[in-house]
Amino acid sequence: MTAALPTPAGHSLLEDVQALVTGTLFVALGVTLFKQAGMVTGGTAGIAFVAHYAVGWPFGLVFFVINLPFYGLAWKRMGARFTLKTFIAVGLLALLTELLPHWMQLQDVHPLFAAIGGGLLAGAGFLILFRHQASLGGLNVLVLWLQERRGWRAGKVQMAIDLLILLTATPWLAPKQLALSVLGALALNFALAVNHKPGRYVAV
Repeated sequence: MTAALPTPAGHSLLEDVQALVTGTLFVALGVTLFKQAGMVTGGTAGIAFVAHYAVGWPFGLVFFVINLPFYGLAWKRMGARFTLKTFIAVGLLALLTELLPHWMQLQDVHPLFAAIGGGLLAGAGFLILFRHQASLGGLNVLVLWLQERRGWRAGKVQMAIDLLILLTATPWLAPKQLALSVLGALALNFALAVNHKPGRYVAV
């Protein structure tokens, strides 16, 4: 007779707080590396990048605003707790992406490192947030819902969406920056595809 598996322990408030701060900081560092190399990324962050390059709007403000319409889906499909954590994470990332350039100066970053290192940092940040029932809003909400409801792998779905967004950024990117952006998106989603699989992580 197989012994029953223990009920997974929930995250404490302190654990959730540190996860939101740490996860958004990782993503913000990745975004900062992308900006330094003149790259874009996928998701709502990618849309914010395009707006930033096209018309000069602040990345953090655009990122926060374009996520607002997605909270209804998050509330309906993922619940109030997930929505609140996501709202906080989005606000933190919007704030950190504007503050980090004032807190540290990146004068010389190799573009290849910016793409791979930034992508892996952002992927690790997303992973931390996902494992604490949070996201960075927008398309992440849709991707997580599809994984929970349909069993579609979050990393693969996110990769397809991200590549589509990268293609829309081509008018504002040189071929080198576009290639680096694709590499960064692949690095980010590779981290998710390898580490974020249904049933692998059971804490809530």
